[in-house]
Amino acid sequence: MKKISYLFAAMMLAAFGSGFSTVTADTAQAQAAAPADAAKQQTVRAEMGKPLNEIQELLNAKQYTQALEKINALDALEKKTPYEMFAIHRLRAVVASGINDSAMMATSFENMISTDFLKEPEKLRLIEAMAGTMFNEKKYAQARSWATRYLDKEPGNVGMNNLVARSYYLENDYANTIKVLNAQLAEDDKAGRKPTQENLRLLGGAYQQLKDNNGYAMVLERLLGTYPQKEYWGDLLYRVEHRPGFADRLRLDMYRLLLITDNLDDGSQYVEMAELALLAGLPAEAKKTVDAGFAANILGTGKEAAKHKQLRDRVNKQAADDIKTLDAGEASAKSAKTGIGLLNIGYNYVINGQQEKGIALMEQGLAKGGLKSVDEGKLHLGMAYLQAKNREKAKEIFKSIQSTDGAADMARLWLLVPEDGSKPAAAPAK
Repeated sequence: MKKISYLFAAMMLAAFGSGFSTVTADTAQAQAAAPADAAKQQTVRAEMGKPLNEIQELLNAKQYTQALEKINALDALEKKTPYEMFAIHRLRAVVASGINDSAMMATSFENMISTDFLKEPEKLRLIEAMAGTMFNEKKYAQARSWATRYLDKEPGNVGMNNLVARSYYLENDYANTIKVLNAQLAEDDKAGRKPTQENLRLLGGAYQQLKDNNGYAMVLERLLGTYPQKEYWGDLLYRVEHRPGFADRLRLDMYRLLLITDNLDDGSQYVEMAELALLAGLPAEAKKTVDAGFAANILGTGKEAAKHKQLRDRVNKQAADDIKTLDAGEASAKSAKTGIGLLNIGYNYVINGQQEKGIALMEQGLAKGGLKSVDEGKLHLGMAYLQAKNREKAKEIFKSIQSTDGAADMARLWLLVPEDGSKPAAAPAK
């Protein structure tokens, strides 16, 4: 919020007109003929016109002390017309602007707003300016008061809603910050408008201050949906993994999201993901993981370089052997009593580029039953549909996942991954 300055005062004078018209014989006769409209006449009497214009010249020269003395002298006169009083308030507002006296400014604006000499948009400009001035002076309660007056006239104004939310935050009133910002998000959604990243970050900060992890995670998801950044992904995935009840069997799934969002940061993570993929009977995925680690210059360097190369040789061999035995694995899975084997071999086909065949086997596995976790199977089937570029079907499956072991969280997050598989941008340097 920019503080009102002399420049603003000059703009205000320009907007309201420069100089003051004095009452002539013709205008006096017209006022006498229509006394009911006299209060709206934008003229001053001859004896007031000259000193008012002298004051304006002093203001143009930034001689605020001398100008204020003359303004106070005129204000002491009796029987001023309504417009003469308005003119005095207007000039005093310019003085207040020049000397940064917000109390004088507020009083002057109040008096100007209460007249009929300003149109509604002009009154709103003064209210907005006063709210910004009070905010910059850290007079947050007064800033909210002015902003609320503005919002009474224009409830959907984003700038004033933001000011109210920030004033609450800076007073450590996080509950009201959340209330205001969530209402603004609802308005954004209703209007089909993209919420600002600043508002979402502020809302997230308020939830963090209240130690509301679920609220903060919700904000991170909103941020990822509109402003995808590597750091937001890393923060959210960490929180999902460390929520109470997160199933350790989903660790490989967590690594999959970390990899695709560029959040694997050291060699041990690549190695563990590759080993987990091998244990799951997915050597092709293990190979892709190791290849990504070498491409990122994280594997194959440092003290563990030799072990990394041994791992690469092992996964390359197992991946090559696995392709030769896929059909045999399919036959064995179809003869099994449960659908676990069909799900696994189906996903293996998907990873090896045979999405249509793999998805069909996974569907059979889910229908066959006998699974330790139906939702885990649905999670993998949804991921398979994403790889097959069938996002609508993936969305349908993901939305049916209701478990609290982390599968539903990850299903929701997969829908935030860009369809083209592009990596999220890193946060801009500060």
